[in-house]
Formats: sequence, C-alpha cells, structure tokens
Amino acid sequence: MSTQMIIRMDDEAKNRLNKLARTEGRTTSDLIRGLIEDYIKERDIGAYIDGLWDRTGKKLKTKGVTNRTIAKAIKESRKKQG
Repeated sequence: MSTQMIIRMDDEAKNRLNKLARTEGRTTSDLIRGLIEDYIKERDIGAYIDGLWDRTGKKLKTKGVTNRTIAKAIKESRKKQG
C-alpha cells in the first residue's frame, strides 16, 4: 500500500521539475519516488549489509558450502588465533 506525502517547494522549482519529468516521459511523482528510493539505497547501510549477506549466502550455497562447513571453518580459525 502506498501513502501520500505533501512537500512544499517554490513555484519556479516545481515548474522546472515538472518540465524535466515530462521531457523524460515520467510523472513528477514517479521522478520524486525514484529520487527518494535512490537516496535511501545510498544511505541505508543496514539494508546494504543485509543484502550483502544474502548475496554471499546464495553464492556459497551454489558452491555447495553448508552452514556446517562455515561453522567448522570459524571454529578452526578461532583455534589458530587463540
């Protein structure tokens, strides 16, 4: 479900934004949604790390690496450090 957001901006900026959106074949709302989504993606480090772990886990699974293998590697690594 989407929700509505109201922002204030000066008339000149609004008119220029509308014009730019039209030249790209987009609505102003679509353009602003994209800008906000990009802003969040660039700054939400927690989501980035979660995505990184997900991608890493998928790659490991495709190579046949199991949770047990990972746990064993961690245990051996800790033995070497201690």
